[in-house]
Amino acid sequence: MSTRLVVVHPDPEVLAEAAAARLLTRLLDVQSVRRPAHLVLTGGTVGIRTLAAAAASPLRTAVDWSGVHLWWGDERFLAAGDAERNETQAREALLDDLVATSGLPAENIHAVPPRDDEVGTPEQAAALYAAELARFAPDGASTPAFDVLLLGMGPDGHVASLFPEHPALEAPGWTVGVHGSPKPPAERVSLTFAAIGRAEEVWVVAAGAEKAERAAAALADGPVTTVPAVRAVGRHRTLWLLDVAAAADRG
Repeated sequence: MSTRLVVVHPDPEVLAEAAAARLLTRLLDVQSVRRPAHLVLTGGTVGIRTLAAAAASPLRTAVDWSGVHLWWGDERFLAAGDAERNETQAREALLDDLVATSGLPAENIHAVPPRDDEVGTPEQAAALYAAELARFAPDGASTPAFDVLLLGMGPDGHVASLFPEHPALEAPGWTVGVHGSPKPPAERVSLTFAAIGRAEEVWVVAAGAEKAERAAAALADGPVTTVPAVRAVGRHRTLWLLDVAAAADRG
């Protein structure tokens, strides 16, 4: 049975630092009992700030990065190296340094395929990403059993690229091409809720007063059509990591 825990931090800086320490500790715990570990990253201000905090943490050197695989919950369907891609921002904040100094194999970074001459639509990228997930899935499964899946939440309550009232909310399978995103860019690739639900732990990390109403709605089990974050649930545990402002509307 999945449990849910809400942890409130005083401000976004402390939230990012605490989330980074929690994440590194979780990877160490996983590696003490099994390998490899599978971690799903998120973008957004707090998500990238968390990765930067992990880069600066002394705990990062305790993790055996050769046994960690990194994935993304969603990606903007843009060319490789575009500054708006979550992959690009994560590489700058942490991943390139881990490859250069900490033994993270470059092939363990599983980026969503970018737009290029061979991949011209979000659906093509989604299909290729689903195939990559399947390559690292245990027998009988279609995705890895993610140890931690990080998600940000938008002011509208979206997680990954699953937006309120959007057809992608009910997409079948494990990945989905997204068109008409209300937040630019319009084209994206996202894990589906079925894939998100494969994670042992899902962590929703959110900061700012503009997130408070939707965070409260999700924690009150509001409808997925208006607050998609309500369906961001891990198999064993779901953590909501908030700052005081984002937690302000909780009852």
